[in-house]
Amino acid sequence: MVDHRDLIEVKPMERPEALELLQRKLDTPADSQESEAHQNELLVDALEFMPLAIVQAASLVRNRAPRYSVSQYLTDFQKSDRGAIKLLEKEVGHLPRDWEAKNSILVTWQMSFDYICQTKPSAAELLSYMSFFDRQGIPESLIRNQSQGKYTSKSEPLDEHSSDGETSESDSSPDFEDDVTTLRDYSFISVTENNSFFTMHRLVQLTTRAWLKSHGQLDQWRDQFISTLCEEFPTGEYENWERCTALFPHVKSAMSQRPTSTESLQKWATLLYKGAWHAWQSDNITDTRKMASKSRKERMMLFGDDHDGVFASSIMLAIAFGLEGRWEEAEHLQMQGMENRKTRLGADHPDTLSNMSNLAWTYRSQGRWDEAEQLTVYVMNTRRTKLGADHHLTLGSTSSLASTYLEQGRWKEAEQLFLQLIELRKTKLGTDHPDTLSDMSNLASTYRSQGRWKEAEQLEIHLMETSKMTFSADHAVTLTSISNLASTYWNQGRWEHAERLFIQVMETRKTKLGTDHPDTLMSMGNLASTYYKQGRLDQAEQLFALVMETTKAKLGPDHPDTLTSMANLASTFRGQNRWDQAEQLELQVVDISKRKLGAEHPDTLASIANLALTYWNQGRWEQAEDLHAQVMETRKTNFGADHPDTLTSMAHLAVAWKSLGRSVEVIDLLGNCLVKQKQILGLDHPQTIFSSQTLLDWETNVLSIK
Repeated sequence: MVDHRDLIEVKPMERPEALELLQRKLDTPADSQESEAHQNELLVDALEFMPLAIVQAASLVRNRAPRYSVSQYLTDFQKSDRGAIKLLEKEVGHLPRDWEAKNSILVTWQMSFDYICQTKPSAAELLSYMSFFDRQGIPESLIRNQSQGKYTSKSEPLDEHSSDGETSESDSSPDFEDDVTTLRDYSFISVTENNSFFTMHRLVQLTTRAWLKSHGQLDQWRDQFISTLCEEFPTGEYENWERCTALFPHVKSAMSQRPTSTESLQKWATLLYKGAWHAWQSDNITDTRKMASKSRKERMMLFGDDHDGVFASSIMLAIAFGLEGRWEEAEHLQMQGMENRKTRLGADHPDTLSNMSNLAWTYRSQGRWDEAEQLTVYVMNTRRTKLGADHHLTLGSTSSLASTYLEQGRWKEAEQLFLQLIELRKTKLGTDHPDTLSDMSNLASTYRSQGRWKEAEQLEIHLMETSKMTFSADHAVTLTSISNLASTYWNQGRWEHAERLFIQVMETRKTKLGTDHPDTLMSMGNLASTYYKQGRLDQAEQLFALVMETTKAKLGPDHPDTLTSMANLASTFRGQNRWDQAEQLELQVVDISKRKLGAEHPDTLASIANLALTYWNQGRWEQAEDLHAQVMETRKTNFGADHPDTLTSMAHLAVAWKSLGRSVEVIDLLGNCLVKQKQILGLDHPQTIFSSQTLLDWETNVLSIK
């Protein structure tokens, strides 16, 4: 929060209030001489009753008194007006739409800044440096270090011009606190209540940069800002998370401030790469792509295509493409990098293996599990040989392989690997390390996939409590564990428990991440699903619609998350018997999924299956049969005959056949499905139980007819 003693509004005041503010800042009595009062009235009129302009003008008059007066200030103001406007128009290129009400602020700023340049150049230098940061939270820890004479090698003031011949009062050894006091006195900066951060109004920032550009000093201060931030922004390890988060807004500010010197360009590209890493870990997809793309482009121009830095930025950009569902672009970059590194470094070099691991992730995201498994096994075995079975990179590969098994429905194999991993992680890293907790969370997902709700619930409660103690109640890891526990309650039909936890996670993420963050939107979707299961369809529809529109605006109309939100809304329409609206939306999802993800992508097949359900509910059984058969055969070919999704398609097709009166074939199909479900899912899995009961009902009906 900003200290309200420093907060100056940029909205015009009423004339009496403006006069009162000027007199208070000038320390002059309200019953001053008539001539002085008249000059005060003329000045506030000229300043358009703008509080910020009044404070700056009063500070300058007070600091130059008794050799300077309101009358003299008014004269200088009128002389400076035209030149100040020309300065901004020339250097900025255009004026803000609301600039007419701010002319006075620009002029008073320039007059005050010129005076500070003459009398306190170190304060002017400090403001110049600060103007490149994100203006809403400038950390004292960064700028204080720069105030000890490090940020400039120039000994002369920033501006040698003096309008009244006064002697310079500048010190040879600037004091940081004196500089801050000077800038606060002129309302150039404000201080937060905890005194650790400073803020700056956007007009002060804009005019400061314009002044620096016109005086040929923009590159100097921008380079210093980039250099300091590159040095201070740490690599994205868990122990640096809080510092990265605090400094990230300034990295975003640096993204639009491309320097000119080769040395600064190298630092800028490095800074953006580190920023992209943090954005990725924060699920900030857009900034991940933007920063990685700029970093890669700059490094290619600086170093050529074969530089390690280019490879690193390319991998990060591929990750961003993958997060956006742009699998072909991600795969192209990763294949390119992998082949290049194989040639330059060898197939078993750590960097080559890292690239292979990323490519396997892209395969897995596309449902190309055989290719993902083959590549992941190679990486895991190579790392095990070269680095050891308990090296963190080897463990990471093992975790990726277990996740591949999980997505293939090979739950027993996934469970076995996760159990081994957890024991190794506990020994190597400790029970509360994020990697240990991540594998425990994956193990809980394995239990949940098998319908082993009690085991999943027990593990997720442990994860939630451990995360709260290790991190905090609102940490991202903790919120994920709470959300997973809510999902287990959801699968058990414990809707009230699930709703309470989903609301808790959603509200916390809104506060910490914003209403349009992907994690927040996911929480909103989970809550909407809970409403749907409770029969609260109007609330579900409203929330699903909000998620869909927000995701569409944030990520684009063809992003996988957008398609998921559209499918969820369509399911709500289906639950409301609004078949036409459900069909229309599902047709869009199928069409976009085919174009964006491919006709055989798991998400595309799921969207076709949803459309088939809508046809079935409309009594359009032949169309439903065709689609269910198509999905089943594709899943059988791509995923295998025993994959859980394939078995789901078999059950759906059996229902369609039943509606068409094909009783004998129905019993054979569902019977075969049930045999495999018992083997793959287990006797207690909900789908096994449902198929078993359905088959029994159908067989009973056939016997009764006979």
